[in-house]
Amino acid sequence: MKTLKANTILFLFTLLVLSCDKESVNSYVNATTPSPLQIPQLFESLIINPIIPPNNPQTEEGIMLGRKLFYDPILSADNTQACASCHNPINAFTDSNRFSAGIDGFTGSRNSMPLFNLAWNYEDQFFWDGRESGLENQAFEPVTNPIEMHTSWPEVSEKILQDSDYPQLFEAAFGNSIIDSVLVAKAIAQFERTLISANSKFDAYLVGTSSLTVQEIEGFNIFMDESKGDCFHCHGSENNPLWTDNKFHNNGLDSNVTDLGLGGITGDPSDNGKFKSPSLRNLIYTAPYMHDGRFSTIDEVINHYSEGLQNSPTIDPLMKNVSQGGVQLNPEEKANLKAFLLTLTDDDFINNPNFSNP
Repeated sequence: MKTLKANTILFLFTLLVLSCDKESVNSYVNATTPSPLQIPQLFESLIINPIIPPNNPQTEEGIMLGRKLFYDPILSADNTQACASCHNPINAFTDSNRFSAGIDGFTGSRNSMPLFNLAWNYEDQFFWDGRESGLENQAFEPVTNPIEMHTSWPEVSEKILQDSDYPQLFEAAFGNSIIDSVLVAKAIAQFERTLISANSKFDAYLVGTSSLTVQEIEGFNIFMDESKGDCFHCHGSENNPLWTDNKFHNNGLDSNVTDLGLGGITGDPSDNGKFKSPSLRNLIYTAPYMHDGRFSTIDEVINHYSEGLQNSPTIDPLMKNVSQGGVQLNPEEKANLKAFLLTLTDDDFINNPNFSNP
């Protein structure tokens, strides 16, 4: 009888422990506040939903933590540089300098990419050369890169752990007092997914709340005309409000390719000189242009495609007018095309208080 009674007590105790563990897990899940992305009307027409990993759902607590981390120089070795240092909100989260300088004053050879509508990057490849898969992974490299933040993740984790605010914020967001690079990256990715730009003049035109000038309409027609601008293959149309295909192309910048781009990642010579097509949204804020920031103005970009194409073994077949240098637009056509491109400017995105330094 004593043995039976002891076994019964042990059984009940085990049930109690398991019940408490389950209750603890459920209490954490219920403690976070779901914060689904506010999908713009235009984006609802896209076939594929936003890419949100099941193990990193959007929550108010995670987004708030990610926003704080994005602007905090604690991620750098000397506490002087944050993500926002090279991805400034007033520049549509890019850098107005051709090349960004790291904490030691060294610069890279590529222009900082703008950050918006990242949840709809269906290729799920990030950076100009696509070297990282997934938005969470994109956040890892700058911290340890010797020409950027130049530190180590253990050092960053220790600094965050010693901070007066962060342990509580991580506990609220992830139910975990162990702070590591994975959770930092998850939080930053949650904030970055909220950076949605979808309120330009052309967006309003498509939903019927604004009108375009004759010049802007002519510019859009040139953009869509294969015998004129022929821009839509890489940069979308009214049916693709992202204004990028998020794929990689050699767009005829150089006859002698020195920066291999995607080819340096895949090891396939046919990928040499291919770089991700950036979105055409907010161009007025994102200068300079191209992967290496070689063009300072939108006019220079238009001139490149009009008469500046350079042939090379891997040039994209879409650059079909390369033999004559480009599509050969006249001055009026160039002006009209530029007028259309400027209708993709989203001032509300630049000034959204939810994206600013908290």
